[in-house]
Amino acid sequence: MTYNFSSGPAMMPIEVMQGAHREFLDYAGSGMSVMELNHRSVLFNEIVEEAKTDLKDLLKIPDNYRILFLQGGASLQFAAVPMNLMRHRKAGFIMTGHWTKRAFEEAQMYGEAVKLASSEDRNYTYIPDCNNLSITDDLDYVHICENNTIYGTRFIELPDTMGKDVVSDMSSCILSEPIDVSKYGLIFAGAQKNMGPAGATIVIVREDLVRDDVMPGTPSVMKYKNQLESNSRFNTPPCYSIYMCGKVFKWIKKIGGLSAMKELNQKKAKMIYEYLDESRMFHGTVDREFRSMANATFTTGNINSDMEFVEESKKAGFVGLKGHRFVGGLRASLYNAIPVEHVEALVKYMKEYESVRMRGAI
Repeated sequence: MTYNFSSGPAMMPIEVMQGAHREFLDYAGSGMSVMELNHRSVLFNEIVEEAKTDLKDLLKIPDNYRILFLQGGASLQFAAVPMNLMRHRKAGFIMTGHWTKRAFEEAQMYGEAVKLASSEDRNYTYIPDCNNLSITDDLDYVHICENNTIYGTRFIELPDTMGKDVVSDMSSCILSEPIDVSKYGLIFAGAQKNMGPAGATIVIVREDLVRDDVMPGTPSVMKYKNQLESNSRFNTPPCYSIYMCGKVFKWIKKIGGLSAMKELNQKKAKMIYEYLDESRMFHGTVDREFRSMANATFTTGNINSDMEFVEESKKAGFVGLKGHRFVGGLRASLYNAIPVEHVEALVKYMKEYESVRMRGAI
């Protein structure tokens, strides 16, 4: 058996995969796969509308927000957001890791990017204090990465932006728990961790931010207004990925929605963190207060021992446990589709592995 703890593309719900398998060659009696449907057909339009409705229900998205299904991953939004929203050519950033650094560097091409707070001094192992930020009147928005996949940290509460819109990269935490969408100006997320296969990017944007007066030179395909007016089909969208996202939305609703999802995710995270706190061999790498519910990062404290564990765990069926190349160490991603039983199996294996290694060290 394979236990997939990859950081993304990540494990998909078995039930969703089985449903897609049954429909793969013949969707809704059409005699065609979703991969073959015209993106402007009645059938595909139904897929998009149903996915939007289910996502709106799950997140309780207010009526003055719009949902877009786009391409290019979260990385494309590092450019699209400033192009569409940086009207005073100035935006603030809470620097909590690689992805905020990438977004910051991208925004510098279009205006002034301001570092409002940073945890770089301790290699992003905590979330900086965001209660007294230097917010100026000409700041267009404040960008955060709500869950930091590489470093294993998460925002416990949103920063005090003094009324400025929050733009949040939720690629690795969207749909993991209930949120108040009204506290954000814009949310974006790549699908490949909690929502579906790679290919689709979801943008949830307050409608007053979707305007004509975007930055000169903004490509037509990257203008939110164009995508909104064409119902996410200004060009051919990632059809199959959207279809799969829709199936994941229904799966989450079936198990009880985001409150039930949060309960399961908390259970999985508690399981692995409790073990790490008592282990003599493995230890967590971030401050406990800011531990991610989605990405548990840890290490033995020795590079060679970390790599030995990665290789040995593969033989036992555990994949995706190697830490990101920027930070090394170990990481278990605990996204929505990861069953509790898989985390139980991982903790059991780690305990046995530790027991054998510690006996050998005596």
